[in-house]
Amino acid sequence: MAAYRTEHDSMGEMLVPAEALWGAQTQRSLENFPIGTETMPDEIVHAFALLKKAAAQANAELGTLAPEAAALICDACDEVACGQHAQEFPLKVWQTGSGTQSNMNVNEVVATRANQLAAERGVSLAAPVHPNDHVNRSQSSNDTYPTAMHVAAVLAVEGQLIPAARQLIATFERLEREHEGVVKSGRTHLQDAVPIAFSQEISGWRGLVETGVAQLEASLAGLRLLALGGTAVGTGLNAPAGFDTLVARKVSALAGTPFATDPNKFHALTSKDALVFSHGAVKALAANMMKIANDVRWLASGPRLGLGEIRIPENEPGSSIMPGKVNPTQCEAVTMVAVQVMGNDAAIGFAASQGNFELNVFMPVIAYNYLQSVRLLADAIRSFDERCASGIVADRDRMHQNLHRSLMLVTCLNPYIGYENAARVAHKAYEEGTSLREACVALGYLSEERFDEVFKPEEMV
Repeated sequence: MAAYRTEHDSMGEMLVPAEALWGAQTQRSLENFPIGTETMPDEIVHAFALLKKAAAQANAELGTLAPEAAALICDACDEVACGQHAQEFPLKVWQTGSGTQSNMNVNEVVATRANQLAAERGVSLAAPVHPNDHVNRSQSSNDTYPTAMHVAAVLAVEGQLIPAARQLIATFERLEREHEGVVKSGRTHLQDAVPIAFSQEISGWRGLVETGVAQLEASLAGLRLLALGGTAVGTGLNAPAGFDTLVARKVSALAGTPFATDPNKFHALTSKDALVFSHGAVKALAANMMKIANDVRWLASGPRLGLGEIRIPENEPGSSIMPGKVNPTQCEAVTMVAVQVMGNDAAIGFAASQGNFELNVFMPVIAYNYLQSVRLLADAIRSFDERCASGIVADRDRMHQNLHRSLMLVTCLNPYIGYENAARVAHKAYEEGTSLREACVALGYLSEERFDEVFKPEEMV
């Protein structure tokens, strides 16, 4: 039979697993919200550990927390931030919309671990470290959860998504160099168009990712403003003067990236517009990755009956019934992730629109979806780069054949015979199954010699 201990909170006593570091409020949430399987993201727990340590440092510096207690809290936070106690954060996303139980989950784990450290080290305290009175000093769930969301979002984008995107950019830069001088048929509306250098086409893919990175970086400005110090409704009740600016500096130092206190805490608590704006940049990159993945799988289609202008790595069998079939599975994974990100964007937008009076109470679902989008997209880009893009090879013979069969090469004749006559040449060649050269000469628009002088597909790029 499982062993339990008795813990209490303002509502009374609760039985808690004896070995758990959490307390009564966490246990209540576990029992009251048996909804789904989605638990609070690790990134949120990590961000909470940083902000709780920053708050302890600021409180100690401002004289509202004993240095001995602050030091113990900081050490316990370090353990949480390193993932040492991951099993101690079991709460579901589908809980109170303010994230109060998750804030208390962190407070209780940090307090329990701080008291354990005090006992291990023989540190004498005036009173045991308390989840509310000490770990949560100068704070409210209403300002800590928004702060954790912003910190987690910035760290995820800077630490996961942007590096993955830059890795793909580097791959495209290499592919451009390797395919310099290779000319192929362009395509618009899924129809043949005028020629393009394959390096130019790849540069378009590179630009899609580079623009995404620039937009992501621009979107972080709003996320660098922290609600911490606003406490319950934005007034800063129970927080000492100067706490908000000092704690923001402490968070910056611990996170290794700049943050500042939001000058308008009333806005910071109730609005989630910075997350909506930033996730829009995540969605934009996902949309661009959808386009790149589609281009790659179309160009690689075949191997005999499709376009077949590029070859991509063959990673696994593609069919349980058709021997030898290989599919563009990395492209498919990217496009599925893009769809998920777009769905998450809709959920985040709906949730952010529901700020009522002084608080938005849809924060856990916003945090979950935002961080899932960043995590999935970063993983998908990295996998696509390593297992697909990095191995792209042009089929130069196929590109050459397709280029010289394209009727849209007739466009280069416009300056010499006019648009309408060029259109007649294209239609005649298509209807009779002849070359543009034969059709143009038959219509009497150019001699064979003059046609050969002006018709140079490789120079049309």
